[in-house]
Amino acid sequence: MKIETRSIEYIPANERHGKPRGLFAVWFAANMHITTLVTGSLCVTFGLNLFWSVVAIIVGNLIGAIFMASHSAQGPKLGIPQMIQSRAQFGVIGAVIPLILVIFMYLGFFASSGLLGAQVLSSALNLNLTLSIIVLNIITFIVTMIGHDLIHKMQKYLTWVFFLVFIVATFIVFQLPVPSGSWSPAEFNLPIFMLSVSVVATWQISYAPYVADYSRYLPIDTNYSKTFWYTYAGTILGTVWMMVLGVLLTTAIPNFLSNSGTNLAHQFGSFSFLLFAVIILGQFSINVFNLYGAFMSTISTVEPFSKIKVTPKVRMYFIFGIGTVGTLLAIWGQGNFLSNFINFILFISYFLIPWTAINLIDFYVLRHGEYSIKDIFDLNGKYGKVNKITAISFLVSIIAEVPFMNTSFYVGPGAKAMGGADIAWILGLVVPSVLYYVLMKRKLKGPSQVPIPYEDSKTS
Repeated sequence: MKIETRSIEYIPANERHGKPRGLFAVWFAANMHITTLVTGSLCVTFGLNLFWSVVAIIVGNLIGAIFMASHSAQGPKLGIPQMIQSRAQFGVIGAVIPLILVIFMYLGFFASSGLLGAQVLSSALNLNLTLSIIVLNIITFIVTMIGHDLIHKMQKYLTWVFFLVFIVATFIVFQLPVPSGSWSPAEFNLPIFMLSVSVVATWQISYAPYVADYSRYLPIDTNYSKTFWYTYAGTILGTVWMMVLGVLLTTAIPNFLSNSGTNLAHQFGSFSFLLFAVIILGQFSINVFNLYGAFMSTISTVEPFSKIKVTPKVRMYFIFGIGTVGTLLAIWGQGNFLSNFINFILFISYFLIPWTAINLIDFYVLRHGEYSIKDIFDLNGKYGKVNKITAISFLVSIIAEVPFMNTSFYVGPGAKAMGGADIAWILGLVVPSVLYYVLMKRKLKGPSQVPIPYEDSKTS
């Protein structure tokens, strides 16, 4: 299979291919891994019983995936990666701010997912943990180098593997004894429930910065609805399945999270080697996404300042460099992974959520998907260097979130007053949606801005 030659540029019509139904496998397989399971386990760690943990997982996923899948539907229409679309809202230079935040997000997930996979590989083959991290990340680098089409094909086959193996795993896990009252709906704690919903919804929203990267090659006339629903169904089924297994295992097995992958594999008894292999494949699968997204975002960040041409050699250098940084972070985080991961996933939500709200309001409500692709790549184009309206909306939204944040290193006065409930993510959606819509609609009522089709822009 040939190395992907495109990076952040527009995908022309003659290179478009695929069907939206392929997105189901992409996002189902992307969630069938231990990192998803550990995230679901946080509901129990926070203090919910099994019943309310499962409810929080379902509610959080159903809400969060709406935004994630809405971004997926943008891909065929615009034919460019997700984060570079932000230039239409933030300006060509202004978009660098969310891009840098997203790069940190990718590196964090790359390190944490890689570490979990390496722990399982180390346990299964009795290898040194650092060596296990390096081995897995080298394979991740190779697949990421080849790119988009191989990733789609890989996810298609992994979907069947994960489905069959985890059907058996689910049957085994549901046989485990759990403490009395675990399934009782009587023990309800609203603040902890809201905190759990926040973490789960954030899991889905954290995909938003790269979800369109995997739909951008679809034909331009691909139906919005089909792209949305195949993505939504795949990500919901995979995530809810793994998170529910996570809360069950954490409730049933003391200290399960101390080595979640190995503890899960041991449930297969003499066939534990099979689950070891599947867990490693799952971590490898999602880490390809993390490295691919980090590459796209890094190129989007440097392109306005350098107009870099991404040849296969340049692609290799960037992916190798980013992968090396992520590998070093994974090696550094060996001793205190879980606390770092909790802090990280809560922290990024406060910045990603206002970004996703602004992007979706602009695409679906204000501009109805009509953009000038030429100007997205033009430092002096109509989207400007920095959009002050977006900058103000983004900053005000983050300020509005601060009193209601609940993290291990900071709990806002609003969250304290509500017993620890974290509603910052709700404000992070509502405040920028309203503020950006009102201010930007007024601006767009000015001189007509007729979108320029990409094919015509070359001569304009």
